[in-house]
Amino acid sequence: MQLFYAPDLEPPVHTLDEEESRHCIRVLRLGRGDWIHLTDGRGNLYRAEIIEADPRRCTVRVVETQSEFERMPYRLVMAVAPTKNPDRFEWFLEKATEVGVTRIIPLETAHSERRSFKPQRGEKVITAAMKQSLKAYRPELSPQTAFREAVAEPFEGRSLIAHCEAAHSARGKRFLPRTIRPGESVRIFIGPEGDFSPEEIDLALAHGFEEITLGPQRLRTETAAVAATVMTATVNGPAE
Repeated sequence: MQLFYAPDLEPPVHTLDEEESRHCIRVLRLGRGDWIHLTDGRGNLYRAEIIEADPRRCTVRVVETQSEFERMPYRLVMAVAPTKNPDRFEWFLEKATEVGVTRIIPLETAHSERRSFKPQRGEKVITAAMKQSLKAYRPELSPQTAFREAVAEPFEGRSLIAHCEAAHSARGKRFLPRTIRPGESVRIFIGPEGDFSPEEIDLALAHGFEEITLGPQRLRTETAAVAATVMTATVNGPAE
């Protein structure tokens, strides 16, 4: 399957943007009469025939539409502090998109290594990963958000914070795969290399967050974020 991203697609006839047109005609060497698939990133998968093989304005006719294509049975929001090396955070964006995530929030925390985040590159990484993994849902990438604002944001589901300190609550820290349930909406906060500050952990708990652990090993930020994404997907995997 050759998958193209067309966020503004409205069947039956659509013209790809210049970048996608060039990739389709010049790189893949497809032509009039060939078939491709497109997605709007909102769950719709389209099968279409090329009717004009112009490398700047490739035009297609949609002949089949699948709605809610491979929709995830759960909702996952990952709030993660960007790493000092932007390549490592982009690696997380790519892998989280491949595994399955609904929304990603770059967090600004007390111990953040990176205080600014440029979304343009991140958006391209997410789009490429969506196409490569043949998904019809494109994760939302939010602007960088201060920790205090992010924890106070309303959320219909479980709110979890992973950290390396001893538990701050009487309930204690629970292993992520053993505390979440299949099908529920979850948001998970992952801190920077210096971890969340004690004040941030307490603030999260005051907003109804639950403390979690990803295991006894100490993980780098991007590794922890991918591990949490994979653990959540595993809990929501197909029934035997």
